[in-house]
Parts: sequence; structure tokens; C-alpha cells
Amino acid sequence: MDVEETRVEQQVSPADGTERDPATSLRGCRRILVVGRTGSGKTTLGRQLATVLQVPHVELDALYFRPDLSTVPLEVLRRRTVEALAGEVWVTDGNKKAVRDLVWPRADTLVWLDYPLTVSLWRLTRRALWRTSVLKEQASTGGGSRSFVSQMWSAAKGVVTALRSHRGQRRLFPTLLAQPAHRHLAVVRLRSPRATRRWLGQVSAVVAEHGH
Repeated sequence: MDVEETRVEQQVSPADGTERDPATSLRGCRRILVVGRTGSGKTTLGRQLATVLQVPHVELDALYFRPDLSTVPLEVLRRRTVEALAGEVWVTDGNKKAVRDLVWPRADTLVWLDYPLTVSLWRLTRRALWRTSVLKEQASTGGGSRSFVSQMWSAAKGVVTALRSHRGQRRLFPTLLAQPAHRHLAVVRLRSPRATRRWLGQVSAVVAEHGH
């Protein structure tokens, strides 16, 4: 695996003496958080990891957005987050600053999808085009005009968010990870979709052979 595309930012030895090294194995990784900019594929990877490990998957966006893409109040989001992450094993994904103080301390492993900006923009564009075709068909039948406008607005915001977060995360995350409150996190930083595919294949093979 290309060390330039896959980097271990932090290795951690928990109280039982087993070292967590998420670059090669998910042994000892019980509560995994996947982060990355908008369009990086956090939720897709989160679901894949949860399937491999046979643990619950919690999508933070699903706790925040209603079906019509309106958002729940902050106190509701925080309550839902605490309840959803109360278990001892899970995989979750998301960058919500409003619940970072609830999520990061509970996680023991962080997977950072730190891809080039072009990857996120391409994926967001592809997603927007797919949504446009679906929603145009719904609008033509008279049942989705409001949803069409909402979804297009959501797609536009996604692109803006990706642009803003590209440099921001590369500055912010190392600072956060250096803080005492987050030094318990074992961190793997994946720099390309290819590196992520290889990494997922490797850790999945280890789980299949030795268990989690």
C-alpha cells in the first residue's frame, strides 16, 4: 500500500495493552468515526465498514436532516446523537461541529478521507446530475416541484461547503488531534479513493481471517 496515500497519524495502546494500528488492522477498533469533506464518500465507507465488522452504522446527517431536507433543532440533534452512539460498538460518519464534543470523545478510531478537492467536486457534480434527472421526472408528474428546488439548493450548498472545507480541514484536524482530549484516537489518513479501496480490502481480509 502506498505510504504516501495511507498514513497513520496516531497509534494508540489502550488499557488492555493491544496497540490499535488502523492502517493495517481494525483490531481493537470498536467505535469508528469516518470524517472528510463533503462528497468524499464518508457514508459509503461507513456503511461498508459496519458491514465488514457487523456492527451498527450511524449516519450523523440522518439524525440532522428530515426527509424534506429541513433540519431539526440543535437540542434534538444532540439528544439523537447521544442516544445513537450509546452502544459500545459502531461506525459513524460526519463532520458536524455542533456534536463534535459528543462524537470524538466516544470514538476510539478516526478514518480521515483527505482526498484532492477535484474528487469531491466530481462526486458532488455526479450526484447533483442524478438528483436532477430524478426530480425532473417527479416534477413532470406534478408531485415534486418543491422537492426539486430544495434538492438543487442542497446540491449547490454541497459544492460551496466542499470548497470551504478543503483547506479548513487540513488545518483544523491536525490541531484537534493534538489536543489532549483527542489523543486517545487512533487515526488513519487516506489520501485517495484508490488508497481507501486498498485499505478497506486489507482490513476486511484481516477481519475475515482473524475476526474483529
